[in-house]
Amino acid sequence: MNKFLVSNIGRLRLLAILEGLSLLGLVFVSVPLKYIFGITQLSSVLGPIHGILFLLFVFNTISVGTEYGWKFRQTTWKVLLACIIPFGTFYIDLKILKPIHKKTGR
Repeated sequence: MNKFLVSNIGRLRLLAILEGLSLLGLVFVSVPLKYIFGITQLSSVLGPIHGILFLLFVFNTISVGTEYGWKFRQTTWKVLLACIIPFGTFYIDLKILKPIHKKTGR
């Protein structure tokens, strides 16, 4: 976990994973509980958490993109698009963020 917290790219990777996990929880646990069993408490807690993680991911993507000098058309828009596509943050972490994190070593 520490390797994620020492750099902005590491924190962005952590946010990508947390945002994806919160969406998994919403889609596969919270929504079925709400619509099949009428249990709404988890949705009312997990929904705002997911929203906050989504916004943090967007803001941090812009911040990291600026810090690392990403060209918008080559990298930044792909990373931003990932948080709109369901579970795209897992893919983008694997294909873009992890290699950058390894390459920079910070």
